[in-house]
Amino acid sequence: MEIAGYALDLLVVGFPGKSVCHGGMGWSTIALLRGHGRVALIDTGPMGMRKVLIERLRAHGHAPADVTDVLLTHSHHDHTINWVLFPNARIAIGARELAWSLEQPWGETPVPELYMRELASSPRVDRLADGAQALPHLRAHAAPGHTPGHLFFVLEDEDRDVLFVGDAAKTRAELASRRCEATLDSDASAATVERIWSCWSRKPGSIVVPGHDVPLLQRDGRIEYMQRHQAAVKANFGDDPEAFEIIDLTGAISRAGETAR
Repeated sequence: MEIAGYALDLLVVGFPGKSVCHGGMGWSTIALLRGHGRVALIDTGPMGMRKVLIERLRAHGHAPADVTDVLLTHSHHDHTINWVLFPNARIAIGARELAWSLEQPWGETPVPELYMRELASSPRVDRLADGAQALPHLRAHAAPGHTPGHLFFVLEDEDRDVLFVGDAAKTRAELASRRCEATLDSDASAATVERIWSCWSRKPGSIVVPGHDVPLLQRDGRIEYMQRHQAAVKANFGDDPEAFEIIDLTGAISRAGETAR
């Protein structure tokens, strides 16, 4: 997609699923913006995405050293931990978020303690305030709730905008219901979701990119998926170490009145 002088590509598209037996999945969205002399990422995914992140970046003609800016919506590991892959990038995160993350008890939260400590002392860190111009045509907005210093980013064009909302609204369900789970402050999250809706509704055709779902459009308050969900795992249940079965996690699920994913 071409918008506001950038080429926008989603290197990884998040998935609105949770593990039942093995802790968090952390399958989050990673966006790539190229334009105005920048090669920028919005969020970096969890450690398990390192290989696919590097491969997909290279498929777009770039090595990690080419990345000029990494913008982080919040400090949780599944969005931040790969900032260390980009040796020449400015690493931007909310000032309030970074300060909060350093105060969290080690081993008890999704904050990657050592990574945030290193980021706080890095000469490449850029602490963003509410309303900061993070990149040309890209503005940061305070989005407390999921974490206290969460940000969402709005890429502003004349005809439509793109909102990168991270875990301020992780899924379509949270946007539709105005209710967020896995939040530190439900009331603050509800107010943030209303703020997202206000920005989303300003220009017809504007897009929301959630932290753990496919991109979304809305028409008169009705939310539409822009693409199909994709998620699968390989599993080996037999005696042959190379005999894997592919399990489609979308399960061809459909509900009355919805397009199958």
